[in-house]
Amino acid sequence: MARAATPAIAALVAAGVAHEVLRYRHDPRQPFGEEAVAALVRSEDVEPEQIFKTLVLALPTGLGVAVVPVPAKLSLKAAASALGAARATMAERAAAERSTGYVIGGISPLGQRTPLPTVIDETALLWDRVLCSAGKRGLEVAVAPQDLIRLTDAVTAAICA
Repeated sequence: MARAATPAIAALVAAGVAHEVLRYRHDPRQPFGEEAVAALVRSEDVEPEQIFKTLVLALPTGLGVAVVPVPAKLSLKAAASALGAARATMAERAAAERSTGYVIGGISPLGQRTPLPTVIDETALLWDRVLCSAGKRGLEVAVAPQDLIRLTDAVTAAICA
């Protein structure tokens, strides 16, 4: 068996979860989420709201993860509440990369070096599949939202502003 391209894909394979890996040309001049939307909406027949971004948060007790649609803005207050914290801020880049094992723009909610408490915006449940980073810039994975929730041990909540 071939080695998975990223820990995120390896986690999906190990769990026996049906998924599809989608590639697009990464342009470092473009904002990461917007780049994925522009490439994948054209080529994969998906809606922008089906493509989710992974944001690492600093909580009073450590780090956490919020997964929201790319076009949406995260409510830090709602994400903190969903994760049982009093407040949240965006994590520093170095802390996010060190903890997850991924680089900014390629952080996946799956296969993280240190699994973090995760909240996924409840709109994910509106879709039969959602896309999120596969752990590398220019690489997304399409998966059923229920599988994403289960594999990340996530809670779902309304976390968009």
